[in-house]
Amino acid sequence: KEYVMGKYDPTPYQLDLQRYPRLVSDTIPGPRSNELHARAAKHYRGLSGQVRLFPVAFAKGYGCVLQDVDGNEYIDFSSGIYVTTLGHCHPKISEAVAKYAGLLMNAHDFTTEIKVRLLEKMAQCLPGDLKSYQLYDSGTTAVEAGLRTCRAATGKHEFISCYMDFHGKSGHAISLARMTKFSGPTRSPGFHLVPRPDCYRPWWTRPDGTLDTEKYLDFYDTFIRESTTGQVAAFVLEPIQGWGGSIMPPDDFFPKLRQFLNERNILLFADEVLTSMGRTGKYLCMEHWNVLPDIVTLGKGFGNGFPVTAMAVRTPYADAVDKISASTSYGGNPMACAAALACFEVIEEEGLLEHAQHLEVLFKKRMADWTSKYRIVGDTRCKGCLLGIELVKDKTTKEPFDAAGKMVYQKAFRKGLAWVPAGHILRMSPPIVMPDEVALKGMDLIEEAIAETEKELA
Repeated sequence: KEYVMGKYDPTPYQLDLQRYPRLVSDTIPGPRSNELHARAAKHYRGLSGQVRLFPVAFAKGYGCVLQDVDGNEYIDFSSGIYVTTLGHCHPKISEAVAKYAGLLMNAHDFTTEIKVRLLEKMAQCLPGDLKSYQLYDSGTTAVEAGLRTCRAATGKHEFISCYMDFHGKSGHAISLARMTKFSGPTRSPGFHLVPRPDCYRPWWTRPDGTLDTEKYLDFYDTFIRESTTGQVAAFVLEPIQGWGGSIMPPDDFFPKLRQFLNERNILLFADEVLTSMGRTGKYLCMEHWNVLPDIVTLGKGFGNGFPVTAMAVRTPYADAVDKISASTSYGGNPMACAAALACFEVIEEEGLLEHAQHLEVLFKKRMADWTSKYRIVGDTRCKGCLLGIELVKDKTTKEPFDAAGKMVYQKAFRKGLAWVPAGHILRMSPPIVMPDEVALKGMDLIEEAIAETEKELA
């Protein structure tokens, strides 16, 4: 059914669906955006790829719409790179943060009533015996704490993770990923990378050409025996790759991996900083496969823009958290707790898990014929409001088409769609509060950009 705002002031979300996107400047990005970008460039370094490709300066957002400093209004298919899952400036969340900004900004890790209420809500909403928590201010910090917890819980020191997963930008978080842009060694001793299943680009297949999960597990078994010391504390991975391009596993992968790890006394550590809090239609993406990880990290949509993340630990390993000096200066501050609690309440009150699942059906139907309709579209994928489009030069060789990815991204942005590039893979993460008409209009802009790019590159 059509999404309707909950009991809180709906004014910012009552969108004139015929108005968006609304582009008013002669050039996109506009002159004011270009001016601010030039001023910032004198001092600011390390811009992301999406900003370099489209240096717009945003002024405000409301619901699923962003407005830049030139007055242009965009449909938001990025959610601030997977963060504002519940839309920009949701009234309840903004009010909660403002209340504690004027009441109590920080109290280190002392107990506050708002923190207790958040912890109790997490225990109510998260599955199984994931009942012990610690709060942080970034996904990377939560991941680092999770690694220390795994070591404390098992007495082991090695980790296995997957190529092209992303877990953060500090020392050990980088060691979990293949960060090729850094000079020198990028992984600490004891950190090992293995391939993960990708249904579009499988490493191992059955005779019929479909992905063979068992062969991945056979490889993991051989790898652990021959390439590690046997002291593997945990297997760490994203349920669905974000930075790697919305790569989704086959449905049998996580159930079989869970059994594989249980047989070897290795913990399962799910990094759900990107995929949690309704992004895929569940509080945890792992719920889609009825698999309970031993340790989970939550973030991004956990605070809907306020910098708050969490580590959740299953009851058998909860005592390990007491051994790792787990607290931080900012993680459990009252403003952060208020924001996260409000996010849980909004999801419940507005039926947003169900709406994200509804949007998944809508998006899949809209993209269903794109691989047959367009020569450059190799694959489309979607789980809730986490989508990806893979562009290729040739559908037989599946050679990545980076130039097409850049063009489609820029063309759609100039048409009024804010979203996320990843080389030849285009990523979409619309807010799960998005009305159907706005969602379909955003998909129209993407398809227009694909058609124009294919024609120009023919």
